[in-house]
Amino acid sequence: MHQSTKLRSLSLSCPTRSASEMDAALGGHGTGKPARPCGSNLGRSRGIRTHLSCLSQKSDSFSDFTSLQYDSKHSQALKRLTPDEARRWARSFDLLLSHKYGRTMFRAFLQTEFSEENLEFWVACEEYRKTRSLNKLPAKAHHIFQEFIDVQAPREVNLDYPTRELTKRNLLHPTLSCFDLAQLRIHSLMERDSYPRFLRSKMYNDLLSHTQKSPC
Repeated sequence: MHQSTKLRSLSLSCPTRSASEMDAALGGHGTGKPARPCGSNLGRSRGIRTHLSCLSQKSDSFSDFTSLQYDSKHSQALKRLTPDEARRWARSFDLLLSHKYGRTMFRAFLQTEFSEENLEFWVACEEYRKTRSLNKLPAKAHHIFQEFIDVQAPREVNLDYPTRELTKRNLLHPTLSCFDLAQLRIHSLMERDSYPRFLRSKMYNDLLSHTQKSPC
């Protein structure tokens, strides 16, 4: 059958096909790809919708304080929190980070935004600076770099190229301060971006209401 006749036939049976799919259906002419049935787009669309639904469910899992109350990882911290402590977190980002339960709540909030690696990196840097044995610095420094900073690291944080390269050079002779600039960058990112949203979030405001209702 002439190619133009096959195109007209495909247009009638599958009117929503793209040009690339038409090409593939004609034997992959110009693409090298095998022909695919008309229903393949429907399958992919369903898969994408399912994936987005899963992401939405994960993002909403800790979107309010009620969910945290019944989560074993957070419930004990919430029971010990006073109204004044919770309100104090809004005074400054450093006050939030310096409070054990404040970090617990902030980490739970970051999980809803899929950015908890920023806080994990900040905490790892804090622990790194407490290292007493200088002999342990190289191994610890390389672990932090490979976990959070290296390109395609498992929990890669968002750092600019100069900061990443400077930190990489610092690892040649690790010191207690070799992550200072990178940690400062991530601290500023969280303070500027995530912290204001945390203070406006339903999670934090529900927490304030809960502590005010709880007996002191």
